[in-house]
Amino acid sequence: MSRKRLQQLTESLLRSARKEVERLIKLFNTLAAESRERFAAAAGLDRNMFRNILHCTFGMMDDMIMDRVFRAFDKDNDSCISVVEWVEGLSVFLRGTLEEKIKYCFEVYDLNGDGYISRDEMFHMLKNSLLKQPSEEDPDEGIKDLVEITLKKMDYDHDGKLSFLDFEKAVREENLLLEAFGPCLPDIKKTVSVFFCFFFFFAFFFHGYL
Repeated sequence: MSRKRLQQLTESLLRSARKEVERLIKLFNTLAAESRERFAAAAGLDRNMFRNILHCTFGMMDDMIMDRVFRAFDKDNDSCISVVEWVEGLSVFLRGTLEEKIKYCFEVYDLNGDGYISRDEMFHMLKNSLLKQPSEEDPDEGIKDLVEITLKKMDYDHDGKLSFLDFEKAVREENLLLEAFGPCLPDIKKTVSVFFCFFFFFAFFFHGYL
């Protein structure tokens, strides 16, 4: 590829990225204004508005996971998503590299923020994300067995918990393990049509149909 063609391609990509960021900022400003009116939030998106977006636009159902996604976006821990956190968070959420998504998912699954995913954390997340079978006398035993199977697969240093290095190595060997403890990323179809979904989210939510 010639230098001129490469420069043209670079400029085109930069224009496209700039327009996308501008759309995200415009979207944020609309949502932030609505958040202030409906939920008496300060500046930005509060937890209630953000959870509505995760549920209505991306189909998330698990309360624990939605709260953890909120915390992953809320880098300064002020209980409000700023415009910078919104743009940076969605960049990883929708278009992140595998490395970025591994870091994000690990942060979501590390419930107490100690740098490890413990047996108890795995149990709570898997218990929330798996459907109970009516015939099971003690479904908790099945979850405990699943936790042990997961540790055998992902706990490379055999210390009874998952470090970031354990999680990263397991995901790089098998990408499906990225969301091993519950869906915290949008599926491909929702990623492609996210702005289309947002449009209908506004149309219905703001007019009281949800």
